[in-house]
Amino acid sequence: MLIVPKLDPNSEVPYYIQLYTFFKKEIINGGLLSGTRLPSIRVMATQLHISTTPVELAYQQLLSEGFLTSKAKSGYYVQPIQTFNGITVPSDLRPSKPYPITARDSYSYAYDFHISKNDFSNFPHKIWRSLYQEQLSNSDLLQYGDPQGEPALRDSISTYLRQFRGLRCSAEQVVIGGDQYTISSLLSLMLKGRTTSLGFEDPGYHLLPSTFKRNGFEVKAIPLQEDGLDVESLYRSKANTVYISPSHQFPKGMTMPIAKRLALLDWVLNTNGYIIEDDYDGEFRYHGRPIPSLQGLMEDSPVIYMGSFAQSVSPALCIHYMILPKVLLLIYHELKSELYLEHSASRLNQIALHYFIERGYFEKHLRRMRLLYQRKHDIVLQAIKQHFKNKVTVSGKDAGFHILLTLEHSSTAEQLVSAAKAASIRITPMTYTWWSEPGNDALEFILGFGGIDEDQIEEGIRTLAEIWFPLA
Repeated sequence: MLIVPKLDPNSEVPYYIQLYTFFKKEIINGGLLSGTRLPSIRVMATQLHISTTPVELAYQQLLSEGFLTSKAKSGYYVQPIQTFNGITVPSDLRPSKPYPITARDSYSYAYDFHISKNDFSNFPHKIWRSLYQEQLSNSDLLQYGDPQGEPALRDSISTYLRQFRGLRCSAEQVVIGGDQYTISSLLSLMLKGRTTSLGFEDPGYHLLPSTFKRNGFEVKAIPLQEDGLDVESLYRSKANTVYISPSHQFPKGMTMPIAKRLALLDWVLNTNGYIIEDDYDGEFRYHGRPIPSLQGLMEDSPVIYMGSFAQSVSPALCIHYMILPKVLLLIYHELKSELYLEHSASRLNQIALHYFIERGYFEKHLRRMRLLYQRKHDIVLQAIKQHFKNKVTVSGKDAGFHILLTLEHSSTAEQLVSAAKAASIRITPMTYTWWSEPGNDALEFILGFGGIDEDQIEEGIRTLAEIWFPLA
C-alpha cells in the first residue's frame, strides 16, 4: 500500500518540493519498488487536500530526473534502480534514436524566432550602470588583472554554483575567460598529453570539438538516444574525454536522467578520462526545479564544468568560465606562467558582476527572466497546438530558449526555410548541428523564442503554419 506523504503547512519549503523530496527518498530507499504505479495527480491532490499544481510539479521533476516514467493513459510508474559508487539511482537507459540541423543570416525579420537572441526588456539598466560606475572610480581596476579572473567574482561564482546548481567547487577552481573559444582553447592545451580523443554529441554544438580538432585531437561524433548521449557508442568509440550538455541538450533539448549521468561517471572512471559538462542555459527550466549538475554528483569528479553569463545576464559582458577538477589546477597554473596569460574579460565588468551577484540583484533578475521566458515558451506551445494541430511534433520543451519542430512534408528543409523567409519569418533547420551527416535534410527546425516580442509569437506561428501546409 502506497504511503501518503505528510505535508507541513508551516514549512517555508513549497508543497511540490516536499512531495518531490518524499518520493525521491522513498524510491532510493526502496520504499517504492520498481514498477509501482503512483496515484494520479488528481487522486493524490485529493488525498492531500491541496491543488493539483504541486503534485504535477513534483511528478514532472521526478520524471525529468529519471525516477519516474510516464505511460500514456496509464499514469506514472517508478523506474528500476541500480547502485553506482554507493548511490542508488534509476537504471533505465532508453533505446537509441538519432536526429538532424543550419546557420545564420543578418536579414531583418518581422517574426524573428532566432535561436540565441535574448530579451532585454527587463534588464536592470539603472542598477548595472550604478555598479559599473562604482568601479570606474577605482583606478586599480585599470591595471592588468588576474588571468584566472577577479578573485571576488570567482568567489561569487563558486558560491552561486554550490547553492543553485549543486556543484562541489571552490573559488580556486574557477577560471574566467572572455569568450567560449578562449576557454575551449585553454582547455585543449591543458588536456593535451593527458587525453587524445574527444567524443561529443551529434547533433550538437561544434565550437568546442572544432577547437579541439584544430589543436590536434581526434574527434568522434557520438549519436544521441531519446535521453541523451549513447553511452554504449561512447565506449565503442574509445574516446577518453567527452563533451556533453546534459541539462538541456543542444539542439535536441532533452534532459539527461540521473541514471545516464551516473553511467557517464562510470565510463569516465573506467577510462581515466574527463567529462566536459556544458551548462549553457541550466538556470532556465520552466516547469519543475533546475536539474542539478553532473559535476556535483561525485566528490572530486573528473568533470570540467562550463558556464557563462551570456544567457542569464548579457552576452555583451563577455564573461564565461569553467570549473576545473583539482587535478588540473597545477597544469593550468603552469600554462598561465608559460604563456604569460592575461585577463581576457573586462575587469570592470567582472567586479560589477560580482556586486550584482553579491547584493542579490542577480537572483532577482533570474527570477524575472524565468517568468518572462516561461510566458513566451507557453505562448509558443499554445500557438503551435492551435495552428499546426497534429501536423508537427514538438520536442525539447520546458527549458532553454528554443523548441524543435519535426514535420512530414513534400518540400525540402531548404524550400521550407525559403518560404518562411519570404513571409519574413526566421526559422532554423537543424542541419548545421550535424557533424557526421552535414548534408542531412531531415525536416527538423529550431524555433527560438527568447528574443521575439510576446505579442508577435502567435501571429508568427499562425503565418508559418499557413505558408507551410498549403505547399504540401
